[in-house]
Formats: sequence, C-alpha cells, structure tokens
Amino acid sequence: MQLKSFTTAAGQLALLWLAATELCSAKPLPQWNQELLNGSPRAAHGRPYSRKHSDPYDHKVDAIGDKLTPLPWRNGDGATMMGPRNKARERQNPDLVRPPSTDSGTMPNLRWSFADSHIRIEEGGWTRQTTVRELGASTEIAGVNMRLEEGVIRELHWHKEAEWAYVLKGKVRVTAIDLEGGNFIDDLEEGDLWYFPSGHPHSLQGLSPNGTEFLLVFDSGSFSEDSTFILTDWLAHTPKAVLAQNFRLEPEIFEALPKSEKYIFQGSVPGPIEEERPTGEHIKKSKHNFTHKLLAQEPVNTTGGEVRIVDSTNFPLSTTIAAGHLTLHPGAMREMHWHPNADEWSFFLKGRARVTIFAAEGNARTFDYQAGDVGVVPRNMGHFIENLSDDEPVEVLEIFRADRFRDFSLFQWLGETPKRLVADHIFQGDKERTEKFLNSIDGAEKDLIKSRYLD
Repeated sequence: MQLKSFTTAAGQLALLWLAATELCSAKPLPQWNQELLNGSPRAAHGRPYSRKHSDPYDHKVDAIGDKLTPLPWRNGDGATMMGPRNKARERQNPDLVRPPSTDSGTMPNLRWSFADSHIRIEEGGWTRQTTVRELGASTEIAGVNMRLEEGVIRELHWHKEAEWAYVLKGKVRVTAIDLEGGNFIDDLEEGDLWYFPSGHPHSLQGLSPNGTEFLLVFDSGSFSEDSTFILTDWLAHTPKAVLAQNFRLEPEIFEALPKSEKYIFQGSVPGPIEEERPTGEHIKKSKHNFTHKLLAQEPVNTTGGEVRIVDSTNFPLSTTIAAGHLTLHPGAMREMHWHPNADEWSFFLKGRARVTIFAAEGNARTFDYQAGDVGVVPRNMGHFIENLSDDEPVEVLEIFRADRFRDFSLFQWLGETPKRLVADHIFQGDKERTEKFLNSIDGAEKDLIKSRYLD
C-alpha cells in the first residue's frame, strides 16, 4: 500500500509539473484524459467537463474529436460519475451527459444509430433497418441500409410503400416496369437516387468491382423490409397447375422452383445495359425516369456550405419523398428553421453534429449525431444542425414524406417583419443591442448553412 501511494503521488506531481510547463509555453496544450485532470490546476483553467469550467453561452464541445470524456459538470453545478459507465456512448452523446443550460422539459428520444439495428445476413449481402419499432418518433419514414456484393441480387419484388434510395458507395443496377408496361434499366453510383412508386415491381443488383451499399427510404414508419412482395415467395405459394396455365407450360417445369423466397442471393454478373435490355414485339421502354443524379446537381452555395434539393419539381416521379443533401463546412451551422409540411428524417453521412430541438411549452432537448445515425425532428419544431468539428465537414440528408422540400427560416422571418415589432419582442428598451440585431437581419437574405462569424 505504501508503494502504491508513493507511485500515485509521484504520478500526480509529474502531471502537475508537466501541466505547469505547458501553461508557461507558447505551444497549444495537448488533449488530456478528463478523468486524470479532474481536480488538477489544468481543469481549473477552463477545461470542459470540470467543476470550475464556466461557459454561460453553451458552446459546442467535440468530445470525440478532442478525445474528451464527458462529465455532468456545468458552470459549477453537477458532480463526478461513480457508477458503471459506457464511456464510448457518452462521447457520442456529450450533450446528454452535460446538456446545454437551455435544455428543458421532457421529450421522447429522437436519435437512433444503425449500429444498434439488427442485421439480417444473406448470401453476398445484408440489410438492417430503422423503423418506428427501433425509433418511436420515426412514424412517417422508415430507413433500410443494404449491402450487395458484385453480382448479388435483391430479387424482383414490390412494396405497398413507395421506395426512395440514395447510393452510399459502389455501383448498382436497377430495373423496373411502369403502369403502362414500359421497362426501365439504369446503372447508378454514389450520390445517385432512385424512386419506385407504391406497387411498382423492381430489382437491385450490385455491380463491379465491390458491389454497392445504399440507403432505402420508405414513406411509412411502420414499414418492414421482411414484409415485401417477393417473386420467388409468390411462386412457391401458388399451385403448380396455376403456374402452368399462367405461363402455358407443363407443370413439371415448375418442380425446380425455390421452396421459399431467395431475397438476397448471388447472381451472375450483368453485362452492359444495351446487351441486357429486353427485346420482342411488345417490349417498350418506360417514358418515366425512375432515377436522378443528385450530386451532379449544381449546388446552392451558402456562406457555410452547399445544398442540393431534390423533390417533385426536379424529380417528377418522386411525389411522396423530398430531400436535401447538405454539406456543412467546419464550424458551420444549418440555420435555425422548421418544416411546416412533414417530419424531418435525417441521415448523417459524414462528420459529427449537435441538434437542439425546440418543442414549444418550454421544452428543448439537444442530441448529438455522427455518420450512420438517424435523427427525427417532428414537423413545426424549431431546430438547427451545428458542425461540432473545426476541421472536417458534416454531410447529412434531410428527408421528408412530402412532394416538396419546405422550410421556414427564423432569420428570414424576422428580417421580413417590421423592425419595430421585432425590437419590441427581443430587446425592448435596449437601444444599442436593438440596433446591432436589426442591422444583422437587414435584407432578410436566407442562408441555409451559415459560416462561423464569431467564436
């Protein structure tokens, strides 16, 4: 025990000496483990998640990027954590461990990670989903993450729900048929979309060299990927005599049918589209375009990033799903806004972000997101998306069960409102602050992603 005490004391002295040396130098301080620093002079000089840290303005903290372990200290209040902990999860959600002082009231969980979803493993691929069963707030939209290796087929099928999809990686071939009997075939790659209306049969197949991975979005939160209408499942549950009459063949031919659905399976590698396109007297191409090149769109450039919007105005077939692809530069923020026509279902592609959701009646809650996470913001609830990192972008899909992408900007609203009325609401009686604020909203130019003007 004496040796252990001496070693601990020596370690603490060394830690204090090194910290003092760092403080006296002009070099930036390295990242330190918060639990070692709690109670040390370094923690007293403003380190986040320490007793003496003071931040009345609730600035963001990038716990993962800065290698910090969150603790529930806020402006002198709180205490350490002594019980069992999941530190990795706490780093992913630092604003749940130490919420901003503006958070208040109760709110259901509005965050889910695909990492927590069950994976169904098949031949050459897999699938996992986020529905209302995983995330209770996801009532309007369900999402499915699917992977197909080269040549692997998601077999011919259809859904009660419409299907919208975004290619995350690789290349994929899609086939479909429209209500007039016209066929459609296209090859897609990262950043491309497809949309199949309710009931339209289609298929998906991974292309070379590494197949594909994509996000499927359905316009019902109660959707289940396991409940689709699948070709082989239907054939397996139809009398062979009926199949024989339907296809004008002998019943014996159908003895070789699969006994159940194939779902995802290894197929032969497809050739070029023109070589594979069906031919015959009554074959015709669809007049509709079931795909869209989202990342090929010219972006809307903002002060803090780029925005691409896709809805029925530029992808006419997509009447039940609208979306925006947003890139938030380091330190930038998706401006304070709300959506009047649908819940927002967000899928984070890159980076780390925090979102505070205002639900009226004094309720507000902050959630943190990273790549692979899903967030829901119920319609009309005010919110923003802030990039936590100062050196890497955030990419996010904002998805809606709607035919149009619609939002209201707080900045624009106040700029379009009589200045006297705005001043009476916010800074009544404070002339200096009123003047600065009114100057900042003068012109009311909407800026979906704002750069960081002030530290």
